[in-house]
Amino acid sequence: MSTVTRAEYCVVACAEAWRGDGEVLAAPMGTVPRVGAQLARLTFAPDLLLTDGEAMLLGTEPGVVEGWLPYRQHLSLVSGGKRHVMMGASQLDRHGNQNISCIGDWKRPRRQLLGVRGAPVNTLNNPTSYWVPRHSRRVFVERVDMVCGVGYDRAAAAGPSATRYHRIPCVVTDLAVLDFATPDRTMRVRSLHPGVTAQQVREATGFALDIADDVPYTREPTGAELRLIRELIDPEGLREREVPA
Repeated sequence: MSTVTRAEYCVVACAEAWRGDGEVLAAPMGTVPRVGAQLARLTFAPDLLLTDGEAMLLGTEPGVVEGWLPYRQHLSLVSGGKRHVMMGASQLDRHGNQNISCIGDWKRPRRQLLGVRGAPVNTLNNPTSYWVPRHSRRVFVERVDMVCGVGYDRAAAAGPSATRYHRIPCVVTDLAVLDFATPDRTMRVRSLHPGVTAQQVREATGFALDIADDVPYTREPTGAELRLIRELIDPEGLREREVPA
């Protein structure tokens, strides 16, 4: 197989987010997470349910619909913890608080974004990971301008009702995979994508980031995985538009 691209490392990293989840609804937001969820379903996570984000359950091959998912049933999956969503983030802080609503003071924002939407329910009721296609100081900030997705510090402050199902498995970016497996539940680098240095990640992050001296690289996709990505799941190469080489 030809050289693995950065986008393909990101696909594999996103796929790994659903490893071990069992029979849950995978809700990927973005091209690379979608390709990753399909790759997971085709390889090590056959029990995953895939959705188009609206009303259909999708098969592993493009264009194949397996069933209908009524909105009421979708909400019951969310509230019951049977979904693992990978959302985007306009801002993320060291504790995992996410902002997709506005930039600046929410009373008079400089820029209006998507709005809070379902982020609080997602983060408190089921596992929520994040996908950031451009790792930068604009996204990784010391303090988010508005909390939409709930981070570990705010969940802890709210008490057991908030922490019972709260979990942020990982944050995947075009530079690295990050998680919160630290004593104080603050962000650290789990792996660097091949070709990326720890210094690059530090310079692109707006707060002090825990990076071990022996931090590993994100795993290589197997030949079989590359064939699935390139020939079955994303033959048009849309992943490369989201994460250019």
